[in-house]
Amino acid sequence: MSVMAVELGASRLLAPYFSSSQIVWTIIIGTIMIAMALGNIFGGRSADRNPDPDRLYRRILIASVWIAAIPVLGKYVILLISGILIITISTNLLIWAALFACLVIFVFPLFLLGTVTPSLIKYSVDSLENSGSIAGRLGAFNTIGSIIGTFVPTFVTIPAVGTSMTFLIFSGILLILGIVYFVSPKRRDGGTPGEILQADGSSDTGAEDGSAEKVFRAQKRLKPVNGRRLIAVSLILFILCSVFGHNDSFAFWEDGLTYEGESVYNYLQVKEDDQSIALSTNVLFGVQSILMKNSALTGMYYDYAMASLYMADVQDKDHLDVLILGNGTGTFATQSERYFKNLNIEGVEIDGKIIDLADQYFEQPEDVQVTEYDGRAYLNAVDHQYDVIMVDAFRDITIPFQMSSIEFFTEVRDHLTDDGVMVVNLNMRGDEPGDINHYLCDTISAVFDEVYTADVPYTTNRELFASNRARTGAVETGNDSGGDAETAGPQNTAGISEMLQRGIAAESREELRVLMQTISDGLVQYQAGDLVMTDDKAPVEMLGIRQIDLIIQDEIGYYKEQIKRGDFSF
Repeated sequence: MSVMAVELGASRLLAPYFSSSQIVWTIIIGTIMIAMALGNIFGGRSADRNPDPDRLYRRILIASVWIAAIPVLGKYVILLISGILIITISTNLLIWAALFACLVIFVFPLFLLGTVTPSLIKYSVDSLENSGSIAGRLGAFNTIGSIIGTFVPTFVTIPAVGTSMTFLIFSGILLILGIVYFVSPKRRDGGTPGEILQADGSSDTGAEDGSAEKVFRAQKRLKPVNGRRLIAVSLILFILCSVFGHNDSFAFWEDGLTYEGESVYNYLQVKEDDQSIALSTNVLFGVQSILMKNSALTGMYYDYAMASLYMADVQDKDHLDVLILGNGTGTFATQSERYFKNLNIEGVEIDGKIIDLADQYFEQPEDVQVTEYDGRAYLNAVDHQYDVIMVDAFRDITIPFQMSSIEFFTEVRDHLTDDGVMVVNLNMRGDEPGDINHYLCDTISAVFDEVYTADVPYTTNRELFASNRARTGAVETGNDSGGDAETAGPQNTAGISEMLQRGIAAESREELRVLMQTISDGLVQYQAGDLVMTDDKAPVEMLGIRQIDLIIQDEIGYYKEQIKRGDFSF
């Protein structure tokens, strides 16, 4: 039970720093399985050499204290390892950092807990006649414990009291288990195995001649010695860890955070200053939502995303239906409604806690209907068509593969009107051949005729606009005499770049006109390749890791050169 709880806690401890991608999960699961396998081997050999339950329960107490220390020291270990690797490793930084963090933090206690099952089999089996049934029962109880350790942290402790308290709760369970063993009365007090054998009517000679079974039984009946000292030390350390480790702050260097907490899906941080309120789901980088207190433009990708409204002819239509997949706390919805009054906006957000934060801190408009649901599943459940669909589900370095495939973007296209526009926030821009952006743009280009991109200055964001509105095709017309319909010649519809220019010409508000002209000047029509992702094959995790490596190396390149020169005057 505790092993599974620690595994789930590990994912939440690492996620704010390394994301919760499949790669990070693979590292966690693989590391824990290695630790458990080594513990199984050691535990079996140790139990064969010395079948003393005291040894097992001492290991359980040590593991409990180590797990209790994770909330106190784990975050510092992660940052220390990351800091060292940033200046020494150029590729796969997050993979190596997550791997070394797991090795340092989790291998030792789970190695100790891995000794439990083989030791219990040794202590429980009295003869070969019942060895199978005993091993089966132990396996069944092991599985039941794993089930409890999976569901309770996910649905109860982590959402209710956080990751740190979850570590402390299951550490406390292990501690209680060890204490109960060491203070529980035994069938006989004190003595050595030989003395107990003599009390049973057996001699030491008999034991030496091969009465291993009797020695084993005698060993089980010894009262543990030195247990009280270990209990006292363990209790003191556990109390200290509980005092200093109950704080859920992952960004421990930050002062005066407006809110910090966790949901089923995310680490959540709300930070406020004189100008804005911002939501982040990562402690090291990235802003997922922002509210400008003076109602000004954000200077971020949300401003650029509003170009999609002009491309969908917001100025000439009575109303525009807008769907936001990945609504967050509603920055795009709030900002769009400030400037345009003819919008019907729906939002989809998978994290209910973020929806709550939107109402509490970010002044999300009441007329914006937000549904707590997965974005792709929502498209499958509704049949409405929209003028604009914004895909803003790529957060931090985590890109959900099910929202990056050709099947997903086909779903988006089918939910757009004939002249509708899709806007996608590519949050890690780059131009390396075969990077994540090329894969996403190629995949989108396989679905849409027009694909344009525009880089957002001073950020890593790139906005993508896609539509089929400029498609040239035949239209059917009827003659005045009511005759049969006939096919007329091609009819051209303005493309999204031309529609943006029309919107700029008609825009009377200076700040919007200047912004849209800047976006228009930076629009680049994408030339499609053949790097198409599907539901079956979408390697977004590895592509994302590669892209974040490039971004990090670009950011810290200057400092690495200084360190190489021996110049530490930062």
